[in-house]
Amino acid sequence: MKFKDFKYEHLDFEELKNEYERRLAELKACTDADSFMKVFHELNTFRGHIITMEELCYIRHSIDTSDQFYDKERNYWDETGPLLQKYEVELSKTVLDCPFREELEIPRPYFLIAENHLKSFSEEIVEDLQEENKLASEYGKLKASAKIEFDGETYNLASISPKMMDDDRELRKRATEAYVNFFVENESRFDEIYDKLVKVRDRIAKKLGYENFIPLGYLRMDRLDYDAKMVENYRSQVIRDIVPLTVELRERQARRIGVDRLQCYDTAYNFKTGNPKPHGTLDELVEAALKMYTEMSEETGAFFRMMVDQELFDLPTRPNKEMGGYCTGIYDYRVPFIFANSNGTAGDVDTLTHEAGHAFQAYSTLKHVEIPDMCFPTMESAEIDSMSMEFFAHPWSELFFKEDAEKYRFFHIADSVSFLPYGCLVDHFQHEVYAHPEMIPEERKATWRKLEKIYKPDISYEGFDLLERGGYFYRQGHIFESPFYYIDYTLAQVCALQFFVRMLNRDENAWKDYVHICELGGTKTFTEIVREANLKVPFEDGCLIEVASKMKEELDKIDDMKL
Repeated sequence: MKFKDFKYEHLDFEELKNEYERRLAELKACTDADSFMKVFHELNTFRGHIITMEELCYIRHSIDTSDQFYDKERNYWDETGPLLQKYEVELSKTVLDCPFREELEIPRPYFLIAENHLKSFSEEIVEDLQEENKLASEYGKLKASAKIEFDGETYNLASISPKMMDDDRELRKRATEAYVNFFVENESRFDEIYDKLVKVRDRIAKKLGYENFIPLGYLRMDRLDYDAKMVENYRSQVIRDIVPLTVELRERQARRIGVDRLQCYDTAYNFKTGNPKPHGTLDELVEAALKMYTEMSEETGAFFRMMVDQELFDLPTRPNKEMGGYCTGIYDYRVPFIFANSNGTAGDVDTLTHEAGHAFQAYSTLKHVEIPDMCFPTMESAEIDSMSMEFFAHPWSELFFKEDAEKYRFFHIADSVSFLPYGCLVDHFQHEVYAHPEMIPEERKATWRKLEKIYKPDISYEGFDLLERGGYFYRQGHIFESPFYYIDYTLAQVCALQFFVRMLNRDENAWKDYVHICELGGTKTFTEIVREANLKVPFEDGCLIEVASKMKEELDKIDDMKL
């Protein structure tokens, strides 16, 4: 069955409420582990159907935010989700209080996540959660509304990106000005939305008894085996061990493209001969991906053939489509779905590797894991699956980039390392914002710019007032929509780079370990998954310096001035 034929139905809240209450009562009445597990699985099938309808609505609305039916349904789920959370918490409490809990065949992380549910919800915050959902949706619609006039054409935030990477420096500058001008024109709206989001999240946290949103944010993200102190220490290691290398890499980039100092409109332009660009139409890139995954392994070949046959992705950018990219799972159909905004850049290939890594994990897990909560790992673990797939795809770069394959590989390695400080910057900024919710918008922007000078000390915003004042963070959707979901990418990147080192060393077990952790889904915690993959946990002292050293060594083998 193709995705377009997946049936969406409006689910009435009163009917859902009654069904939840009936099934929860059955669960509480169970007198042994076998009967408990039978009802538990039936309840999870019911929950999976709800998740399916919510995801179908989310996907179809993000594909076209102007669709009035799905816009109305998205608003419905923004309001209904928090109301249903009461029953999710009741389910968590019932499982945790089960008198024969030790006999239940449920993975340990389920209980840890269930405890987080209890600590992060009360009926008192339902209206606040509804407000938070609506504000996050408002942010997404605001970015999707961008109509950027440039040289007689109209672009959105994704489609103008190739112009910002053009060989002509003056054109890059003008395109960047046009891009940034959208945020300048809407500065007050971005500030207002974020200010309201910070305040409602702070209010939710205090109603639940927390000093501020930070501990609640960690609970929401299901940080099961590390805390804010460990993350703070990790960020310090990034500043010490990674930032100097990224500064050096940008100095190399400036020499390559022939400028004295990188300006903000130069950072996305990596080679004087032009950035590596994929060869072929989007359909041809999908065909190349199918060939790659078929050759990569039997598992990936079957997976991607299914994605193609069932049309389980929406890749082109178009008006009224939400920005960004994601992969999600559709529980009832036991399949993943990939959403993207392809624009003719190397990022289109990254989508077919990164998001496909998520999708391969979902494909591997949905087949045999029945509990919806355990089908996907926590976010930092999930990103290991996606970011590692980007590196496992390196041997097939010629399929996508032809003669620019070596250029792409150099760019991808350098970009992966250079991302680490930025990811930590996003995380550090959010810690500062939620530790000081009283800050006004200008103070938040000043905080971003101050931290930016620590993590990216060489970046210049000459001539861009909003960016110089700290407005760059407007473009980072995670800050608005998924608070504290960003350090995950950096932790996963460190793990992916370790997989890459094993590939370079021709470690035959690297792929086997990767497939293994994809099959695990959410049945293990982050550090358990890292160890199951035979990798070092990124928090360990020395891990970052070792990764940095190996990547520098690999990049130094390539004469980038000839690329």
